[in-house]
Amino acid sequence: MNFEERAKELVSKMTIAEKVSQMKYDAPAIERLGICAYNWWNECLHGVARAGTATVFPQAIAMASSFDDTLLYEVACAISDEARAQYNEYKKFGETDIYQGLTYWSPNINIFRDPRWGRGHETYGEDPYLTGRMGCAFIKGLQGNGKYRKLDATIKHYAVHSGPESLRHSFDARVNEKDLYETYLWAFRYCIENADPSAVMGAYNRTNGEACCASKTLLSDILRGKFGFKGYVVSDCGAICDINRNHKITENEAESAALAVNCGCELNCGSAYQWLKTAYLEGMISEETITKAVEKLFAARIRLGMFDDDCEYDKIPYEVIECQKHKEINRRMAQESIVLLKNNGILPLKPETKIALIGPNADSRQMLLGNYNGTPSDYYTILRGMREFSDVIYAKGCALHDVENAKIHYRGTSEKEAVVAANHADVIVMCMGIDPTMEGEQGDYYNTDASGDRLTLDVPDCQKSLYDTIIKLGKPIIYVNVSGSCVNLKRQKEECDAIIQLFYPGAMGGIALADVIFGKVSPSGRLPVTFYESVDDLPDFEDYSMKNRTYKFFKGTPVFEFGHGLTYSDISEKWLDEKTVELTNNGEYDTWYSVLRYEYIPHKSLCGFKKVFLKKGETVTVNF
Repeated sequence: MNFEERAKELVSKMTIAEKVSQMKYDAPAIERLGICAYNWWNECLHGVARAGTATVFPQAIAMASSFDDTLLYEVACAISDEARAQYNEYKKFGETDIYQGLTYWSPNINIFRDPRWGRGHETYGEDPYLTGRMGCAFIKGLQGNGKYRKLDATIKHYAVHSGPESLRHSFDARVNEKDLYETYLWAFRYCIENADPSAVMGAYNRTNGEACCASKTLLSDILRGKFGFKGYVVSDCGAICDINRNHKITENEAESAALAVNCGCELNCGSAYQWLKTAYLEGMISEETITKAVEKLFAARIRLGMFDDDCEYDKIPYEVIECQKHKEINRRMAQESIVLLKNNGILPLKPETKIALIGPNADSRQMLLGNYNGTPSDYYTILRGMREFSDVIYAKGCALHDVENAKIHYRGTSEKEAVVAANHADVIVMCMGIDPTMEGEQGDYYNTDASGDRLTLDVPDCQKSLYDTIIKLGKPIIYVNVSGSCVNLKRQKEECDAIIQLFYPGAMGGIALADVIFGKVSPSGRLPVTFYESVDDLPDFEDYSMKNRTYKFFKGTPVFEFGHGLTYSDISEKWLDEKTVELTNNGEYDTWYSVLRYEYIPHKSLCGFKKVFLKKGETVTVNF
């Protein structure tokens, strides 16, 4: 029998109460049928998360800036190895608890339409094509290509979901058909058609009046109808209760649960599906509908090899976790994710250069990790990485944000110390920006509207003060901006000798940055988002029209464009026709290079990219 037939046979032996119990993410054991308890909730946005020690790769937005889906596939293969290794150990305890299983709620393929959205750094940026390509690579690496599924990948959050975080439990995202299909659904369709993800997670919000986790339009008509999705749908956590409590579409949890399952949401993260038996008894949902949902869920578990003893992935050993191979992949991805925005020739530096490393992100572990992260046992802050190459002078200079700065009165974080350090150096490397405590999910973060979203594109005042003090010294400055999203770099573009964008770079981030700064590797990243000057240049955050958003439709002049990124070499592009380009490395450095192909429909739209390695003096032809 195939997986579906085996699932059907197993579910046929269950009572209605047992079936309903298996539709909750924390499914209990059914001992009489030999079914162990299983928790469906696991995370691996950029490494196995919340399950202890793991290789922490760069945040999703950073990996998107590599424009290297081949390398991202290698990253995802490493992640799935570590996930399987964890599972192989945890299942020895007899049941699988939260963050110990094989069903992973990653990747996040929402479109980063507005830089204020705190969760934007979980995505692959503002372009649907880039998101689709990177998403496919990640899904394929997670799910494997064997007899069994290695892991289940879950694409989220379906659909039209990108803030505001404070309104997500009640918000109705209104969107026209063009923007819906061209922007918000494009990557979902692309991933379903090209990577066969196991699952889709429904979003909290409504879209055009319908709750996303109980939308006939989104789930039945589009996802399973037009897109041909064959897997299972899971709700975001608590989203089913939102349908009655916040969206006011239904009267109670029983009605909400029935509506969601009838529309095609098989699995509930939350508590609402405990009311499904009540809904069944009151005639709101049929046993046949419940049965079909549970059959989908057990087909998934059987496909993962949970009920067999010949799964090829059961042999993956615990020793793969944070192994040397994975560290090397991590370091390379961190290198490729670094974006050189400006360079007047100051970079790369020579190790003998007297360097002052200044700023609140210079020795921060937090900024390496992003969110939805694991715990690295070995990690390189920027300071540690730089000291692998040179004996730099370090001064924090100020706190990351004003609230923290106001609480700190000791000399170690003062501007005066930073000035002293700068006066003893020939070149200053300033590590500024924000970190994941300043942008993220609802309820978790500082310096926002208490939702995780950002109110401004500027850095905090304490950092502005430090920058003003240091720039007056007249020394050469390499400005390293650390963030998961756009930060206003207008002044730095005018005043600094070089600018590097460092998206949250993972455990190897500090050494990878040093590799770039000292010329061990040439930078090759490109911006996956537009860098604007101010939120005043943008439409209202709650407006989901794509008008005047992203590189496709923005009418103003960005500080740095989507796709911008320099190398240490001089690469020329000679387009021979619409699909063929000749690349020549005219410079003195070997380098990776991402060539981007655009179409005009009529607006500019990315339709292809390839990453190639060019030795100095080399010419290669790339065909799309």
